[in-house]
Amino acid sequence: MDLLQIFPHLNATLNALSCVFLLCGFYFIMRRQIHRHRFCMLAASSVSALFLVGYLTHHAIRTYYFGLGPTKFTGEGLIRPIYFTILTSHTILAGLIGPFIIVTLRRGLKGMYDKHRRLARLVYPIWLYVSITGVVVYLLLYQIYPGR
Repeated sequence: MDLLQIFPHLNATLNALSCVFLLCGFYFIMRRQIHRHRFCMLAASSVSALFLVGYLTHHAIRTYYFGLGPTKFTGEGLIRPIYFTILTSHTILAGLIGPFIIVTLRRGLKGMYDKHRRLARLVYPIWLYVSITGVVVYLLLYQIYPGR
């Protein structure tokens, strides 16, 4: 497996790991285990940042080094509009959520707990959705309907 083929698997793993940290962070905050919650949310942020670096690196290598375009989705029939709906919502929300994650983290780390909590109630489900749909896109694109 060459370098280019490793990235999708690595990125999906990072997305899945981020999802696990997000779920654990929610579990801990519901049980008032603040330090564990903080650890999980910082870990989810770090893993998501690593994902972003891997994603951008993968696409830069594909485009500039190999001269390739985006990976083609080979599914046919009903799965095609389902895939593109998931991909579109994932892409738009992933592009928008980053600054909100940073502000939410900052508020929590600065002890602005009321503001943190209000924003986190909006940001958390979107971030979780982006993490889950990232894995779903990977499974559909590279595992269930791999290119020929």
